[in-house]
Amino acid sequence: MRHSQLTPCFVKGVPRQLEPGMLYVSMEYGTVVHCCCCGCGLEVVTPLTPTDWKLTFDGETISLWPSVGNWNLPCRSHYVIQGNRVIEAGPWDKAKIDAEKRRDKAAKARYYSQTESNAAADELKQKPINVPAGTMANKETIWAKLRRWLG
Repeated sequence: MRHSQLTPCFVKGVPRQLEPGMLYVSMEYGTVVHCCCCGCGLEVVTPLTPTDWKLTFDGETISLWPSVGNWNLPCRSHYVIQGNRVIEAGPWDKAKIDAEKRRDKAAKARYYSQTESNAAADELKQKPINVPAGTMANKETIWAKLRRWLG
């Protein structure tokens, strides 16, 4: 790995030009972005959602879990970010990558189907009784929007 340490930078929006060695955290957009730690310079985006990455900030350092596997990049690098340090992880073969993609897809399907059914149940409970028909706008949950966007 070319970068063994990352410097966290909390931002509102992610800059167009990324600086190598920086870990850009946008809580507003729920994402962490950095240049690949192998040194290839390609952008790596890690969305912060209940089914993707988890960010831990202890007031000084950042950790991301699970590992960052850049399977869609030419470098196919794989590492963990723990306490701002980049720890190289072992390579994965095609079978392991495919199995992880299936697991990830199934986890998202389970989570978002539960979220949508819970939102539908809540919507039924929360409808006001004395509101004239057509005055309530249909509100789409953030998870439904994200699911639609991810396609």
